[in-house]
Amino acid sequence: MVVKYKFRLYLFSVMVLTAFVALVYRLHYLQIEKHEDFVKRVPGEQELKARVPGVRGEIKDRNGIVLASNKASFEVRINLYDVVEEKKRLERLKSGGKEIALPKHNYNLKDNGFVRERTETDILAILDELVIQPLKAMGLAREDYDAEEIEKLRIHYRSNPGGAVPWVYRTDLSFEEFSRFAENNLQLPGVFPEVRPVRQYLYDSLACHVMGYVRLPDESRASKEEKAEWDYYVGDDFGMTGVEKSFDAHLRGVPGMRVMRRNEKGAYVGEIEEKFVAPKKGNDVSLTLDVRVQTIAERALRESGIGRGAVVVIDPSSGEVLAMASVPSYNPNKFVPQIKWEDYKAYLDNKVNPLFNRAVGAYVPGSIYKIPIALAGCAANVHSRSFSCGGSRTYSGTQMRCMGTHGGLNLVDGIMRSCNVYFFDYGNSAGIDAIGKIGNILGLGRRTGIELDDESAGILPSKRWMQTNRPQENWRSPGLIANTSIGQGYVTTTPLQMASVTGIVANGGKAFIPHLLKRVTNGDNVVSEPPPQMSGDLLAEGIDAKEVELVRRGMWKVIHGEAGTARGAKIDGIEMGGKTGTAEAWRMNGRVKVKDNNTWFITFGPFQNPRFAICALVQGGYRGGSCAAPIARRVMEQSLALDQGYQVAIAPTKEVQGNFNFVERVTFADSGPLLVASDDDADTGNAGGGVEQVQSDQGQMRVDESMIRRKGAGRSAPKAKPVAESPPPPPQPERRNFLQRLFRRNQ
Repeated sequence: MVVKYKFRLYLFSVMVLTAFVALVYRLHYLQIEKHEDFVKRVPGEQELKARVPGVRGEIKDRNGIVLASNKASFEVRINLYDVVEEKKRLERLKSGGKEIALPKHNYNLKDNGFVRERTETDILAILDELVIQPLKAMGLAREDYDAEEIEKLRIHYRSNPGGAVPWVYRTDLSFEEFSRFAENNLQLPGVFPEVRPVRQYLYDSLACHVMGYVRLPDESRASKEEKAEWDYYVGDDFGMTGVEKSFDAHLRGVPGMRVMRRNEKGAYVGEIEEKFVAPKKGNDVSLTLDVRVQTIAERALRESGIGRGAVVVIDPSSGEVLAMASVPSYNPNKFVPQIKWEDYKAYLDNKVNPLFNRAVGAYVPGSIYKIPIALAGCAANVHSRSFSCGGSRTYSGTQMRCMGTHGGLNLVDGIMRSCNVYFFDYGNSAGIDAIGKIGNILGLGRRTGIELDDESAGILPSKRWMQTNRPQENWRSPGLIANTSIGQGYVTTTPLQMASVTGIVANGGKAFIPHLLKRVTNGDNVVSEPPPQMSGDLLAEGIDAKEVELVRRGMWKVIHGEAGTARGAKIDGIEMGGKTGTAEAWRMNGRVKVKDNNTWFITFGPFQNPRFAICALVQGGYRGGSCAAPIARRVMEQSLALDQGYQVAIAPTKEVQGNFNFVERVTFADSGPLLVASDDDADTGNAGGGVEQVQSDQGQMRVDESMIRRKGAGRSAPKAKPVAESPPPPPQPERRNFLQRLFRRNQ
């Protein structure tokens, strides 16, 4: 019996102990772990954690000049959940504690292909009653909403049942309005003013297509777990286009924390300063751009009066992009903190498309493409052969013309005269395989790898491309190869690609990947400084240095030779290489096809120790030598003068509207006759047949309305005979009063 009673006593003791442990655990769970939840349910003051977005790092040029920084934005945010809870509280007071149904709103929801009607709390009606109308009485309300904004408001409330992500009510407060919000303590439920750093582009539209712009925080980019850590989650601005997007991970800062007090009515009554954690600034990003060269390029495009075009300047020794300018242009500051509907609509309605970066857009290149073809012939060992120009060639019954009758030519003089017939025969002798191989090394027909996601790949009509995209056509057709050899037909390239090709020829055959990132820094510490990367080497592919020099000599004679097509691009005392190009192209004006030539000029200089490789494009021009060459010449001249003390005034740049006007000749008011191109600029890539290119920039335009604040086989080419190389270029005279002339122009 004693054993039996002892067992019962032990069992009872265990049960009591277990119950006690369970009680202690429950008390700990309710009073410690769930303390914050119960505090929120008890009327009275509450402490709420709000995420403070990190401060975005600065964007600078290679010399440390700040291009994009931050400024204060005065905003008002509303926690819609708090507004609804305040409505419930007021209704309970009116009814003596009874629950009163809130106003409802019906909406349609697609469910497995079926449209079903749903009912939800009418947030618009409640918000208007408790917040908007009082703000209107105080003169602090914004303009009324349109249907799209109302729908966005409802979706925001629907997708944030706990109110973790506040709704942005106003982002355009003046300092005076913000002070009234902050100082008068409006006592409106869920409403709190906030100062937030937003982007500021110090030079307006200067390099706008490179810089890009940022977008307001997008709640969908944060996970549920991340938002659950905060009572109020305010995300970071993020890069939408340009280097703002490409280097977004470097530029974003580390978020901080603000702890706010809220009274029993749901209104914010202050901040607990001792619990504030300041946000940290992101890394600074230094670009390879030289803002002086960028300003020179932008100014040259604007002063030329063209409506559409681009200039790219590259350092041939590294692939660093020193300038990238495109017109028409836009002002990225209009997107800060949120672009107005009328401004965005103006950009969309502009048929010239100012949002499009023509520097990385693909266009028919015309005769500048003869430089890659010349290198392909070197790889195929046909560079020492001559071909005779009788004015035309006929392929499959189609006559393909030259702009003159040049007789027997070698490679150097073929480049100088930009002879179509010479390159018909030269390209066919080289063959499509060599054209494809060398074109790939040069970075044609694919994206170069520059840190811009809107870069076009262009088209290199190689064997693989033809078999994939035009399987019904004979990729060995002499007519097709002839058309390709003069930069017509299916060929398209970007100004960036052709500036890179020019740099490869300038440095003797080394292909560097064009890039914009110079270094990433955190204060005085260098986080990252990637070295230049090579994508290929022509000398490693069997092309001799002497053969590359043949192409360089041909480009030298384009500017300095008596029959060169760009004699007007000559700069006193400076030797350069260059190549003109005029490609037949069309655009659609309604249902009418209108001729819209692409005129080009590529150049590098100085000839012996190249500092700059430049590509200029003018759309809707007459000839490359008379339209694009003067712009490139001006950029080269002033850029070379920088080391001699030439000063460039760096200032905010106005956006360019652009136009479709035909450009017959580009002249600068302070240049006199020096920029008048040669009358022998007869380099038009019109072969009299082949594929017509109808080009459009509209298809590449980025539209993101969610960020808007609304309201056949042919005859074989003839064989050619070898000829001697052209003699080296003669020495040039000493530079005469170059700086004096430049300074006088810009006074």
